[in-house]
Amino acid sequence: MNSDKEHKDKVGANRPASAFQRMERVPPLLMMLYLGLSGVVVLFLFLLGAYAYTRHAADAPTGLQSFPKFFSISTIVLLLSSYVLNQVPRLYSNDDLAGMGRCLSAVLLLGSIFAGLQVLGWRELQLHGVPFGGRASGTFLYLISALHVVHLLGGMLFLLVLLVRTLHASRDAVRTLVFIRNPYRRLQLRMLSIYWHFIDVLWLVLFVVFVFLY
Repeated sequence: MNSDKEHKDKVGANRPASAFQRMERVPPLLMMLYLGLSGVVVLFLFLLGAYAYTRHAADAPTGLQSFPKFFSISTIVLLLSSYVLNQVPRLYSNDDLAGMGRCLSAVLLLGSIFAGLQVLGWRELQLHGVPFGGRASGTFLYLISALHVVHLLGGMLFLLVLLVRTLHASRDAVRTLVFIRNPYRRLQLRMLSIYWHFIDVLWLVLFVVFVFLY
């Protein structure tokens, strides 16, 4: 009897974990992040649908005006910020908090530049005859871009808090050791990376849709 039970337990142990079991292993904070990002996807899908509908309903011709160049430049800046952020896990694994702090500072600076370029892009839209209070499609263009910036600022705030703690820990060997060995810090870095890359991909999708319909 015992041998049969042990055999069944061994067989069961070799079975792959179900989707529900894998979900149970996800940290609660990470699960909350995934749920929040799902909500963001739904929100922007709705806004993009509304933008496309109002653009089609107005029967506005496309391709007659050049797309704001500041939106294009900001796309390059955001891609660069993701590349810099990709260096952080390697520096963290090498216990290089000073280098990690420099990378996080660079990402924060690039995020600020992106937000500034978006504002310049809005001014360029006005110069192209697309005011905020004009056609509904133009209003949605401003609204979608502004909401994306708001979500980016949320990530920048989280990044700033993590940067301050990283710089504080890098000044002392003991604090550096505690910071590196703290699983919560590792989780924070993972969440920041997921969120930032999500915001990056989201803007790329928005940018392609804007260029196609503008």
